[in-house]
Amino acid sequence: MSLDRSDVEQIAHLARLQIDAADIDSYSQALNSILNLVDQMQATNTEGVEPLAHPLDAVQRLRADEVSETNQREALQAVAPATENGLFLVPKVIE
Repeated sequence: MSLDRSDVEQIAHLARLQIDAADIDSYSQALNSILNLVDQMQATNTEGVEPLAHPLDAVQRLRADEVSETNQREALQAVAPATENGLFLVPKVIE
């Protein structure tokens, strides 16, 4: 697949981008090189290759799930403008 000048202009229009006329050819070359790279990657035989979540078999070390702070809800809600049943009340901003 190869993009020409009109394709780049159409893509720019759809993306709501303003591109100088002098730069369209360089954008066309850059986009064509990206598409050629995608074509090369699609041509690669991946039969029998397992998908990876990460290239290394690393395991994330997790900290112990322990409470590190005391519950301060009453103290924080005491200075709040409006609360109800332990919840902060805020103005409705979305209809």
